Amino acid sequence: MSTKAYYPISEIGAGKVGFSKTRSIIEGAFYGNNVVKVNTLREAYELAKNSPGTVVTDMPVYRGEEFGLDSDAKVLLFNDGAVTGRYAAARRIKGEPGVDAVKLDKVAMDAVYESRWKTMYHAEVFIGLDPEFMVKAHLLIPEGEENIMYNWMLNFQYMSDEYARMYKSSKPVGDGKEPDIYIFSDPQWIPQERPDVDYSCLSDPLTLCYFDTDQNCACILGMRYFGEHKKGTLTIAWAIANRNGYASCHGGQKEYLLEGGKKFVASVYGLSGSGKSTLTHAKHGGKYEIKVLHDDAFIINTDTCASVALEPSYFDKTADYPTGCPDNQYLLTVQNCSATLDEHGKVQLVTEDIRNGNGRAIKSKLWSPNRVDKIDAPVNAIFWIMKDPTIPPVVKLKGAALASVMGATLATKTSTAERVKAGTDMNALRIVPYANPFRTYPLVNDYEKFKKLVEEKNVDCYIINTGDFMGKKVKPADTLGILETIVEGKASFEKWGPFDDIEIMSWEGFEPDLNDADYKDQLKNAMQNRVDAVKGFADKKEGYDKLPDEALEAVQKLVDALK
Repeated sequence: MSTKAYYPISEIGAGKVGFSKTRSIIEGAFYGNNVVKVNTLREAYELAKNSPGTVVTDMPVYRGEEFGLDSDAKVLLFNDGAVTGRYAAARRIKGEPGVDAVKLDKVAMDAVYESRWKTMYHAEVFIGLDPEFMVKAHLLIPEGEENIMYNWMLNFQYMSDEYARMYKSSKPVGDGKEPDIYIFSDPQWIPQERPDVDYSCLSDPLTLCYFDTDQNCACILGMRYFGEHKKGTLTIAWAIANRNGYASCHGGQKEYLLEGGKKFVASVYGLSGSGKSTLTHAKHGGKYEIKVLHDDAFIINTDTCASVALEPSYFDKTADYPTGCPDNQYLLTVQNCSATLDEHGKVQLVTEDIRNGNGRAIKSKLWSPNRVDKIDAPVNAIFWIMKDPTIPPVVKLKGAALASVMGATLATKTSTAERVKAGTDMNALRIVPYANPFRTYPLVNDYEKFKKLVEEKNVDCYIINTGDFMGKKVKPADTLGILETIVEGKASFEKWGPFDDIEIMSWEGFEPDLNDADYKDQLKNAMQNRVDAVKGFADKKEGYDKLPDEALEAVQKLVDALK
């Protein structure tokens, strides 16, 4: 699929596709005489390399010429300042209740005006790596922010000859009614008092991430962290996919080739730090032939159950990859880490989150030698990754409504990838529907997509707990062992206590005791929290995220079973 970039004169005008007020404000900036087009990854590298503050390490980019760089390219390090994580509170979604688009449009309009005094760079990429789903995205960002632009072009698919040909032959998305993605960003933006500009529409006085996802555009202001640009772009791509019959996934997917040619496709969903990347890339000691789709962003066709990756590279934490780690040979760029000199006087990275939390790197596609851009085999199982101490290491969910609503009430802990208000309890459980805090459309859309996969396509659904179970840590070896048992078809599940719709597999050292009054009470409270969350979806934002009554009934049934 491809998006629309060029319009016949007869298709330009008020009320026509691609010509909303917000999009007109944003797209018009791309054609200013202060705009410089960056056409290749080599150009972007040189600009980033020479940008003030960039640390050019002595670490070579491994096989960089294979994806558009010169053979002598080096890993670049750039640090953002005090903010080293995403800030969800800055998001404003046009069309949601309580979002004042009139005021926000004027904020965007004034920010575009102020950008006239700067040289602005215009870069383009593809999102989606198969002719079944490819959309084009544009980024406009000021001089001085070359590292963000370079990272953005590395994170998504730069416009190589191969992918340009693929894009040209791909099918138009939405019957040609989906326009290209346009993102205006000014990390240097500082709000100043201006006539007719009212900043009361912002939740944070210094930052804004404003989306008009119906028209495939966004305005990002005052935000230096690259993750805002990565997830901001994915936000729009996921919305396009959602409108066109796909389940949008913040997670990882892999295909196991088993004896006899049998395939098992597993999808895991979790926030940063939940273990989704570890599970996605695990090689299981070489027991299986494995294909990896991606560990962060993909989509599932809800008719064919085939899956498409949205990004070629990986935006990974550096905390677990110390200096000299073999995996570091696949680094392309690094953010929010430090540097030092080795015994030969060479500039080396200092990782392990010594400088700050959530150090990050973009790793090349080569990091995963078994990487593919599409998995044609239908998905077999969905795994909701939670860090809920009342849930055993694995349970199986029966019934499509329960399977989907448990994803909608996925419980986890805040990670260092997120910027939160001072005083936030990082260990407190919170509900993040489908592990995707980047949704810009009603929650029921995701609910129905995942329900369809379970109900109509016979996809199995599990919860795996990668945190601790009643004080006992669930180790990665436990989770991988559970996954292997399920993949190999050796898992034996049986009815769990009073629950008609939850089954449990015995796993050594993790035996829930429903005769323990304290445990039973904690489990009941955890399920009640999910009931409250579903009720909250119906009440908050004027019911924008309300789920069908069957969803509430499915989780209420769990609470009632424990009474």
